[in-house]
Amino acid sequence: MLTHRVRAGAALAALSAATVAGTVSAAAPGVAQTTPLGVANPVAVLTGAASINATEARYQVKGTDLGIMWTDERGQILAAFGDTFGPGWTGISSGFANPAMIDWRSNTLAHSTDRNPAQGMSFAFVTDRPGHAKELLPSLKRDGVEMTKIPTGGVNVGGRDYLAYMSVRSFTKPGHWITNYSGIAYSDDGGQTWRDAPSTRRPNTPALDEKFQMIAYARRDGFVYAFGTPNGRFGDAHLARVPEQRLLDESAYEYWNGKVWQRGDSELAAPIVKGPVGEISVRYDEILQSWEMMYLDESREAIVVRLAPQPAGPWGAPMPVATSREYPNLYGGFMNPDSKGRDLYFTMTQYDRYNVSMMHATLPANAVNSTRPH
Repeated sequence: MLTHRVRAGAALAALSAATVAGTVSAAAPGVAQTTPLGVANPVAVLTGAASINATEARYQVKGTDLGIMWTDERGQILAAFGDTFGPGWTGISSGFANPAMIDWRSNTLAHSTDRNPAQGMSFAFVTDRPGHAKELLPSLKRDGVEMTKIPTGGVNVGGRDYLAYMSVRSFTKPGHWITNYSGIAYSDDGGQTWRDAPSTRRPNTPALDEKFQMIAYARRDGFVYAFGTPNGRFGDAHLARVPEQRLLDESAYEYWNGKVWQRGDSELAAPIVKGPVGEISVRYDEILQSWEMMYLDESREAIVVRLAPQPAGPWGAPMPVATSREYPNLYGGFMNPDSKGRDLYFTMTQYDRYNVSMMHATLPANAVNSTRPH
């Protein structure tokens, strides 16, 4: 069930959900403080009844997670959310047996013209009727068959938006789940309607270890780089690239085999970062001239960031930007496109609250300098 999407443990109970909710809600938008790495500051709550976007009243979004961001050709930010629930939902312990009653949508999408993450991010959801956030890709919502379809990455090329997603068969133990396949959907109308591309589906293996079941995108120098992990949060990270105009053509993908790019299939891909690697977010920062990777590291119970001169690495040591000690039940870690230089803005979910916040952290100067070309 969806209750298994985060790891439980004594460390995660260090602060009560009520205390953390109050801390995040009380953060003053527009104040991006500089703090030691590992102590990220809340900027604003983005989703839920008490959020700056008042999503329950405006879009019947009482609870949701993730917030995977990318920019489109108009300069807007798109933010994809995971399993989303309406006013009839009473919390993560209430179960999911009646999807209609809780208004369960497997995935939703918001648009934003707000390019100042230091004040949070105001946005409007894509709707299917007035005041109701739309499910982009339907799922069966049947445990053991297809529980849900969850976004993992997004990118815009030439006015077309692409959304990577995973078809989840079942949630098992904490931090683990089983996928049927990963796939790509695309939209030519700004995210209002989406078409699945069945030819892009990557079926999971019988051993449940296909390397690109969860894919994050980063676009640069005429390529879309696809960073992939197996299902769950404990696998290694791998890398593929494809000419940006051929994103839906599986035959055009090249895989980093540890030494060179090689055409073929995902079995060729060598790890670029050893696990445990949770959901990935990757971007290139023009100011730092450095690649940045963010993900949940279950072994550290922290969202971490790593830096590298190239997408294949070598990736530096993981640096915690938010920990379970300060934010129990945290996960996610999806970087905002308007992060600049040492200032990192990212979305984070806390599972017990089951809503998304904008966070801020500052990279240390010595770590940044170590990645620059000499």
